[in-house]
Amino acid sequence: MLFVFRMLLMGLHFFVAGVLGVLLGLCRPFNPDNSRLCARLYAWPAMCILRLRLKAEMGPLLKQSQPCVIVANHQSNYDLFIFGNVVPPRTVCIGKKSLKWVPLFGQLFWLAGNVLIDRGNAQKARQSMLTTTDTLQHRDTSIWVFPEGTRNLGEDLLPFKKGAFQMAIAAGVPIVPVCVSSYIKHMQLNRWRGGKIMIRSLPAIPTDGLSLDDIPLLMSQCHAQMQACIDSMDQQLQAA
Repeated sequence: MLFVFRMLLMGLHFFVAGVLGVLLGLCRPFNPDNSRLCARLYAWPAMCILRLRLKAEMGPLLKQSQPCVIVANHQSNYDLFIFGNVVPPRTVCIGKKSLKWVPLFGQLFWLAGNVLIDRGNAQKARQSMLTTTDTLQHRDTSIWVFPEGTRNLGEDLLPFKKGAFQMAIAAGVPIVPVCVSSYIKHMQLNRWRGGKIMIRSLPAIPTDGLSLDDIPLLMSQCHAQMQACIDSMDQQLQAA
């Protein structure tokens, strides 16, 4: 019963946050800080509704003084509410072009200055990558990417796609991994306390001097660090 009540509240919240986000986007369209503000609109009320307790250790990301490519693990649609708590200023996200058809959220996502990629069209995808390089180099804006490309449902990290790493090397900016614990397997939304979640950012991985030939090693390094971090957080939460 509690789960059903929460889902009804979440549906209402999603609609209200979408309306407010679209209004914000219309008032200042494509402002790169719209993403952070809209993320908070979705995240803060959702955390109260779901009664999720979040511990965030974001030191390396908060200390980042230049634009970067942020890579994070992707578990479920709840990521919007979880990661929304920690999106830094002037950060946009890369998403599938099909998102624009989601009522309110799709329009909000577009007006927030996020990048929509048509994965089925190689030429348009390459053009989008050029756009992101310009964003990183000249607009003082970071880009948030889910390098797995799809949800892993709380299991081990899926293989990474190379787009995020190509962007970082092309723009000469660091990569900052952000990891969330395997929350999707432990959420208990039919109980008063929905569960505990940890988010941790890892030290930036520089890309200065790297070429496209270095991408496989860079991807492997980032993947290994993130998996180790997720495993460590899961163990901490189990022991608590």
